[in-house]
Amino acid sequence: MEKVEIYTDGACSGNPGPGGWAAVLLYKDNKKEISGGKSQTTNNIMEVTAVIEALKSLKFPCEVKIYSDSAYVVNCFKQGWIYNWQKNNWKTSSKEPVKNKELWEELYSLVQTHKVEFIKVKGHSDNELNNRCDELARAQIK
Repeated sequence: MEKVEIYTDGACSGNPGPGGWAAVLLYKDNKKEISGGKSQTTNNIMEVTAVIEALKSLKFPCEVKIYSDSAYVVNCFKQGWIYNWQKNNWKTSSKEPVKNKELWEELYSLVQTHKVEFIKVKGHSDNELNNRCDELARAQIK
């Protein structure tokens, strides 16, 4: 399997409000930047969307390391929240409906196509590619 590293970030002005998402994909010696936005969204939606759009841009199954400063995204997989949500008919541990269910279902499906490892990075620190994603995501806020 080919190896890809992906850095992602989401941003929002107000929560909800206008937002943006971005990803930087690294494959061999290639670097690709992608980004987009919505006029009315939340920060969490933009964080998940960034990962979805990055994985959707891969042309074949890969071994992927996803770097995100979003505990919401990383913990969903590393702590197994998504598996419990599925098992409990998309309800949280407090029996509430899972927010952004459609996005999580899409992301889960994409994760099944690839071998994915989620890695938490500290936001707004010295991580150059995370900072670049933040810059790209913020540029999408209209």
